[in-house]
Amino acid sequence: MLMSSSTALLTDHYELTMLASALRDGTAHRECTFEVFTRRLPNGRRYGVTGGIGRVLDAVQNFRFGEAEIAQLAEHGVVDDLTLEWLRDYRFSGQIDGYPEGELFFPGSPLLTVRGTFAEAVVLETVVLSILNHDSAIAAAAARMVSAANGRRIIEMGSRRTHEESAVSAARIAYLAGFTATSNLEAGRRYGIPTTGTAAHAFTLLHDSEQSAFESQVAALGTGTTLLVDTYDISRGIDLAVQTAGTGLGAVRIDSGDVGVLARQAREQLDRLGATNTRVVVSGDLDEYAIASLRAEPVDGYGVGTSLVTGSGAPTAEMVYKLVEVDGRPVAKRSSHKESRGGRKAALRRCKETGTAVEEVVYGAGAEPTLGPHDRHLQIPLIRDGKLADDLPTLEQDRERLRRALVTLPWEGLKLSNGEPAIPTTFLGA
Repeated sequence: MLMSSSTALLTDHYELTMLASALRDGTAHRECTFEVFTRRLPNGRRYGVTGGIGRVLDAVQNFRFGEAEIAQLAEHGVVDDLTLEWLRDYRFSGQIDGYPEGELFFPGSPLLTVRGTFAEAVVLETVVLSILNHDSAIAAAAARMVSAANGRRIIEMGSRRTHEESAVSAARIAYLAGFTATSNLEAGRRYGIPTTGTAAHAFTLLHDSEQSAFESQVAALGTGTTLLVDTYDISRGIDLAVQTAGTGLGAVRIDSGDVGVLARQAREQLDRLGATNTRVVVSGDLDEYAIASLRAEPVDGYGVGTSLVTGSGAPTAEMVYKLVEVDGRPVAKRSSHKESRGGRKAALRRCKETGTAVEEVVYGAGAEPTLGPHDRHLQIPLIRDGKLADDLPTLEQDRERLRRALVTLPWEGLKLSNGEPAIPTTFLGA
């Protein structure tokens, strides 16, 4: 069985069909520009969050058709020998600009601009969109949850509810969006994200008594651990937890029931027992709406799983990858409800003196508007002549970027209810 770590076979069949035809008729080497954008935000969303740029850059750098990939394509007759030979030497040598991770976007925002020959750019469509659509959907959901948590700790716990690789990327993006930590150890290893976790109900059920389970966990992990107290009776569980760990117990976790009421009762009980610094953590099918509804309750932290890794009802950011320029000539799709705007574009965000964003301005190359004193450009260089650009932002810098960007939104833009995008998009010369 042929195996490879290359990302090349994330190419879709139809991309190679276009490539083979273009190589045959001579159009494959025309200089082209592709753009990634979304025509609309998912229902109920007032902003998008750019996620996955770092993973896209890694994917482009590793996009190779090795012997395993070539053999697979040849065996199934996907393309002809001319195309196979071209793929064997594939290296992206063009330019990529885009919004950095953690930047907000709106309908029409040029999130990614890919320039190169038609051949070398068209084969990247599927890998680029698969990453950006997934990670940006998770980023938007996570950002909404962080806003709803209003400064309280929030932990990503969704690895069991999605594909194993998606779990790692979801943990990464959740951290970028402001989550405190993840339970996914591979995300911790790969990206340096803080990891945390506690025992599940199975650990309590394994033992002959709830107290013996607590004693075992405290002996192994210390009194700062988090004990799951709702396997049987929560009130009894809290009594045993404090009895076992003492008033220095780190936290108790509640994973079922009406968590708002139970959190209130738990806080009162912990305080009566003298465990005033023991935190109350809740989990169990939480989303941004549930988190917002708990804002008045004495909850110190949240554990979020399914809703986070599925985009909380919006599993894709609905991005597309469209050809907008051929040999310097604008081209555009005119199909009803799927129109695109021709020509390479860039964008800036207009802001008030207070820092509040008021407009996203998308403009055609060569038609840059005057930059106001508080406006800022949005795209940055990502790849130059096939190589990573200098001084690309780190995950921590992108995390801070998103934190700052959310503060710039008008207050209506942070609402969880349906509504128009937080700021309008204006198109100039595009």
